[in-house]
Amino acid sequence: MGIFSRLADIVNSNINAILDRAEDPEKIIRLIIQEMEDTLVEVRSSAVRTIAERKEIERRLAGLQGQQEEWQRRAELAVTKGREDLAKGALLAKARVAEAVAGLESQRKQIEDALLKENEDIAKLQAKLADAKAREQAIIARQKTAANRIKLRTHLHDERITDAFARFEQVERALDEMEGKVEAFDLGRKQTLTEEIAGLEAEDGVEEELKALKERLGNRTRPQAAR
Repeated sequence: MGIFSRLADIVNSNINAILDRAEDPEKIIRLIIQEMEDTLVEVRSSAVRTIAERKEIERRLAGLQGQQEEWQRRAELAVTKGREDLAKGALLAKARVAEAVAGLESQRKQIEDALLKENEDIAKLQAKLADAKAREQAIIARQKTAANRIKLRTHLHDERITDAFARFEQVERALDEMEGKVEAFDLGRKQTLTEEIAGLEAEDGVEEELKALKERLGNRTRPQAAR
């Protein structure tokens, strides 16, 4: 059974309300679009039949109007020939044709009104269909985003990742322990002769660099002798 029972249901429908009540919005919006497209085909087919009917009536009207003109010509001919009896007969025939013309004119007016209404319905239905398709794309995009977020969250909570981080922490703790052992070996240990001499050489190098720096700065700040 379709979501809509007739065209008016579609035109007056509130798609948001329908989707809010749906357990599976994506499935429902697809059904709505399918039903709208099927209804649009039916309405267009009906409009085609109505247009064909109007054209048929217009052809019949053209033929009757031609008969009216012919009976009018015959009535005039009969009068010119002095045959009033024939003229009256021709005018009566013309009157009967005029009644038929009036009936067809009324039918044509009804058909034109129906075509106007069908045109309005098609325009409204197309607008609803465009809206439904836009909502379908929005729903698909939201579901895709939600699926990606779920996938990401699943990866983040994957036990393998947790185990990997745990192994990293174990490695870091092992390195800390090794570094601690190295530092422990240096505790209380006297410097070797080579290390002490290297320290003295480093101090001498610093002293020399400091002396040179002071001399450069002194030369810059000393006022120049007058010439």
